[in-house]
Amino acid sequence: MNATQTGILAGLILGLAATHGFTAFLVTFAVGVVGLVVGRVLDGELDLGDVFGRGRDK
Repeated sequence: MNATQTGILAGLILGLAATHGFTAFLVTFAVGVVGLVVGRVLDGELDLGDVFGRGRDK
């Protein structure tokens, strides 16, 4: 299990701690996305400098 899978799984589990209903769905989705992004960064598949426009030589 790589860091991307671990990150999204951890994010989804943390999101389930919210209350029931549509709000819980939104919280679970948002925390799952955060977990996915963190996992991709840890795996080296996503460079935040490229995402935010930094790291480019002008």
